[in-house]
Amino acid sequence: MATTLCFINQKGGCGKSSTCFHLSGCLAELDFQVLLVDADPQGSLSQAFFGSAEIERLQAEETLAVLFDDGCHQVSADAITLPTSLERISLIPANHTLAAHNSPSPELAGLKQQTLRAHLETSPRYDFVLIDCPPNLYLCSWNAMLAADAIVIPVPPEDFGTQGLRVVHQAVDNARQLNSGLRLLGHVVTRADRRLLVHQAYEKRLRSLYGDLVLETVIPEASAFKVALACRQPVGHFSPRCKAAQATRALCREILERVAEQAKKRQVA
Repeated sequence: MATTLCFINQKGGCGKSSTCFHLSGCLAELDFQVLLVDADPQGSLSQAFFGSAEIERLQAEETLAVLFDDGCHQVSADAITLPTSLERISLIPANHTLAAHNSPSPELAGLKQQTLRAHLETSPRYDFVLIDCPPNLYLCSWNAMLAADAIVIPVPPEDFGTQGLRVVHQAVDNARQLNSGLRLLGHVVTRADRRLLVHQAYEKRLRSLYGDLVLETVIPEASAFKVALACRQPVGHFSPRCKAAQATRALCREILERVAEQAKKRQVA
């Protein structure tokens, strides 16, 4: 059975899509079968693999949007899943057509709150499902939390990156009312430049506030991420020995360790 991780923060530009993209490459290197779900109408994760022009040409019925369409009950997640150029990585794409379904009042969406969960439960052949959320806490993010086993919150070391975390935590607590197994795997500091005193200060503040719920691995601000993305390859495939790739592999190992720890705790409970 797949482990489903939801990457969420209500702030844009914090590294959700980038983390999903590059992390998927590390998981695939370890022979895990990975399904990426782009739940963001901006479609950044989808564009990372296929380019903006190709993704924007997709019709709604070829993307995640179709699963929320009242008239398409027979469509399965497998029907809209695309193979990528990388072995062991598949993608459910999204584009602007998803915006029409991203209601700002998810609690009023009825059964549509569980749309993603219901469809992912019928796709058991993956080891990991990584869901990239939009920069808000609307219906798409709500669906992701109800479908997930654990939450990862990417946070840049800036004041406007950390100040909204209480709202995200409250949303996670609310989601647990319908998904009792949901756990906060942790916050991951992204886009960090530890040469900057301000970044050091905000990282220290984050760790003082949340302790062990901040992962030890820090993802640096590095040009290798952008160059790899431009080449449509996770950084570990594009430049395996660079510092950005090393940091991403360290994050992958830490996430795998935490997933295993949480699984043991559930067994004991």
